[in-house]
Amino acid sequence: MPDPRRWRALAVIAVAQLMIVLDITIVNIALPSAQKDLGISNGDRQWVITAYTLAFGGLLLLGGRIGDLFGRKRTFMIGLLGFTAASALGGFALTPAMLFASRALQGAFGALLAPSALGLLSTTFTDPRERSTAFGIFGAIAGGGSAIGFIAGGLLTEYLSWRWCLFVNVPIALAAACAAFFLLTRDHIGKSTRIRLDLPGAVLGCGGLLAIVYGTSEAEPRGWIDPLVLTCLALGVVLLVCFVLVERRTTHPLLPLHIVTDRNRGGAALSVGLAVVGLFGLFLFLTYYLQVIKGYSPVLTGVAFLPMTASIIASSTGLAARLMTRVPSRNLIVPGLLLAAAGMALLTQMKVSSPYYAMVLPAEVLLGVGMGLVFMPSMSLATLGVAPNETGAASATINTAQQVGGSIGTALLNTIAASATTAYLLGRNAHSSLVQAVAAVHGYTVATTVALGVLLVAAVVAFFMVDYRPSPAQAARKDTDSSVRAAA
Repeated sequence: MPDPRRWRALAVIAVAQLMIVLDITIVNIALPSAQKDLGISNGDRQWVITAYTLAFGGLLLLGGRIGDLFGRKRTFMIGLLGFTAASALGGFALTPAMLFASRALQGAFGALLAPSALGLLSTTFTDPRERSTAFGIFGAIAGGGSAIGFIAGGLLTEYLSWRWCLFVNVPIALAAACAAFFLLTRDHIGKSTRIRLDLPGAVLGCGGLLAIVYGTSEAEPRGWIDPLVLTCLALGVVLLVCFVLVERRTTHPLLPLHIVTDRNRGGAALSVGLAVVGLFGLFLFLTYYLQVIKGYSPVLTGVAFLPMTASIIASSTGLAARLMTRVPSRNLIVPGLLLAAAGMALLTQMKVSSPYYAMVLPAEVLLGVGMGLVFMPSMSLATLGVAPNETGAASATINTAQQVGGSIGTALLNTIAASATTAYLLGRNAHSSLVQAVAAVHGYTVATTVALGVLLVAAVVAFFMVDYRPSPAQAARKDTDSSVRAAA
């Protein structure tokens, strides 16, 4: 019988996921104030972000497998409490090194928390109808939570202190941990039945991801042809190739390869990874455009992102959740990516004088609706048909695709925008504020054009790889349930 506490458990899982997603953007808003307060140099300020992304992206595979081996509820609780302690440490930071260390700890515990949350969701909701609703909510948070972080970060920084952007996690995580203790089903795995951890795979897999995430993060300040960047990327590729070779031969792999070689799970991970490249590009450039070019405050910038957040939530929970058990997943993901691409195409026409309501708002709505159709079925496909003792590894795969896609997208698109802006200023009056604004917007539109191309590639990948179709019994049950509700 289904767990009667499952919907309350969903609220706990959703809060934990929201906290992770919020933390990615909320600290970005607080960074200028933290840099000034702690005396962080311009060269070192990136470590506030890089320390988190390195630990989070590099340890996701290990964190997901730990949940499979030691129990997802236990891993979820440890991740929550560790994230709480790391956030408090960052809020009390007195030196730059203390802040950097706290951010790395946040990323490490987040790597435990994120895959265990998705794994718990997958094992808690097995009924197709309920699963679609639960993953609709989860996908809405994954896609729209970042925009909420802009508002929260702006409000906390402007009216309290940058430290509260870290302190705010403490009461949320403690409340979620208390609720999780009572609501989540215990899945502890005893020592007698526990399989050993694949240490060689952990070293190679996490090392490869760390090298790639670090290389892409350093590409922004150094450039893509810098020797350090090229060395890190090459090392990451070599380590991941060795990781695959080791995983093919070990009896207890860190990442069972059938998880990613399945065309639906692999296609979903690739689609989400590519989609996040475009989405992070949108957040990056729209934030600069609204604050620097249009003169919006941090709070008003966050409010300006709300239509996209609302569109993602409505699309995930209202449209995708209803259709997931009726139509093939490809018929949701591909149109979703094309809608997002249409929104990105609109932003390629952005000018300094473009009004928000005529340019940014419709683009946000298109992107929001599109991303809602992408995230929700992709998150569900990531763990569909996976054995319960492998859901952590499967969850870590989709989370890793998101993290690596976000890191590559931020570095790649920012580099393209900076290069396009510099090229535009050549031979022009670079001291004119108007020329500088036009050059900056030109850089944004060039990078947005690249993001548009990435979304189109993602649509092609999803079209040829994702072929999951719900069974006729699922669709019939959905129709029966709808008729019963209508009659009632």
